[in-house]
Amino acid sequence: MTIYGTIGFPLTHSFSKQYFTEKIEKEGIVDSAYYSFPLISIEGFPTFLINNTSLKGLSVTIPYKEKVLNYVTHLSDEVKQIGAANCIKIRGAELTAYNTDIIGFEKSFVKNLKPYHKKALVLGSGGASKAVRYILKKLGIQFLVVSRNVSDFTNFIQYDKITDAIIKEHNIIINATPLGMSPAEDTCPDLPYDLLTADHYLFDLVYKPAKTLFLQKGEAQGAIIINGFEMLIIQAEENWIRWNED
Repeated sequence: MTIYGTIGFPLTHSFSKQYFTEKIEKEGIVDSAYYSFPLISIEGFPTFLINNTSLKGLSVTIPYKEKVLNYVTHLSDEVKQIGAANCIKIRGAELTAYNTDIIGFEKSFVKNLKPYHKKALVLGSGGASKAVRYILKKLGIQFLVVSRNVSDFTNFIQYDKITDAIIKEHNIIINATPLGMSPAEDTCPDLPYDLLTADHYLFDLVYKPAKTLFLQKGEAQGAIIINGFEMLIIQAEENWIRWNED
């Protein structure tokens, strides 16, 4: 039996088990299964691997996209640059880390990008935020990282430093935090939403609910909105490719 799975904690928000279980059944992939593996602590990862020798691939989600890199043997080029991974290919003792969030985000994000979308606010500074910033750099879009935590980023501000001028100038806003994710659907990033306009583009990496409070508030102002579901599907398929390639 070949096993695939997701590690993270908690995993109540993860769609991967249902998605890959249906994929395995629909495509008639024999002797294979997909499971959720909630790890309370990443320090338990080595023991987890010892106890699950049939593993061929893992998805990695909150809060281990960065911490898991301490336990792998190889880093793909993009992971070396980003410092975060959401995909691990396992071949015996050889673990290779990839970041397919960047592919999923780029393919989904660019579909609604307009010529006047030149600057972005990236909400959050974790692993998902790193994938977003990687693509914004690739596309030549300037950005500020917004976080509640103090940072040494040169392009970093805290939420209480967001001014009217910053909102007007940065007409792309990307939520790379878990705020608004089910079951905490009544939460959203602390922004002056009344300043948003039809020229703004709000992208939420959260996919459940389909329309977070963040997106609802943007839509009410006429902004372009998109959730993270398509990004999720794309990165899942990219994970499958990497897990099963030689």
